[in-house]
Amino acid sequence: MNNKTKVLLAEDDKNLGSILKNYLEVKGYETILCANGKIALDAFKRNEFNFCILDIMMPVMDGFTLAKEIRKLDKKIPLLFLTAKSMQEDKIRGFEIGADDYLTKPFSMEELLMRIKAVMRRSIEVTNGKHENHTFGKFIFDYDRQILSIGKKHEKLTSKEAALLHMLCKNMNKVLDRTVALNKIWFDDSYFNARSMDVYITKLRKYLKDDPEVELINVHGIGFKLIAP
Repeated sequence: MNNKTKVLLAEDDKNLGSILKNYLEVKGYETILCANGKIALDAFKRNEFNFCILDIMMPVMDGFTLAKEIRKLDKKIPLLFLTAKSMQEDKIRGFEIGADDYLTKPFSMEELLMRIKAVMRRSIEVTNGKHENHTFGKFIFDYDRQILSIGKKHEKLTSKEAALLHMLCKNMNKVLDRTVALNKIWFDDSYFNARSMDVYITKLRKYLKDDPEVELINVHGIGFKLIAP
């Protein structure tokens, strides 16, 4: 599969960018390196990519702005941010935009590869999974296509949003243990990943507010419950 995976790498540090590009290509990933967000966005519009690695601090167009523009064009493509060591708020903001994962500098090449494989695996599981529709309240959730519909309104979900809503639907009117969800979707129940999951819960609540009979509630100290008729 790797030799068919095309990566967009947006990194303004020439040395780091070259090292990452060479490493990924040795591992079988076709990689296009761009020195700033504007060049990267132009490249994204001209090519078909399977994965994006975006540095946050870049000239001309930063990684956050680039990610927003990419998400307008493609809500499903996996995004991984490269962040500064101490900028925890950057990570939360990245997840709010729709990032699938992050990596803090400095990092090892092996860790980068592990993160890419994990995110790609989650994405493929969602895309190629058994076709499932969930109907609750006035909503229809097409898990395979990652679309949440109510009436004529259709919301395209990211892979993480779809995976989390899928788990909530499978536990409809029951408590979904947050540790179980974290280990299943994030592969780690660390404090930071728990914070990022809270961001996704908030996003799902916004989508679900169109039906007042549907509630997504916190169960203190345990997890979350999707309540619907």
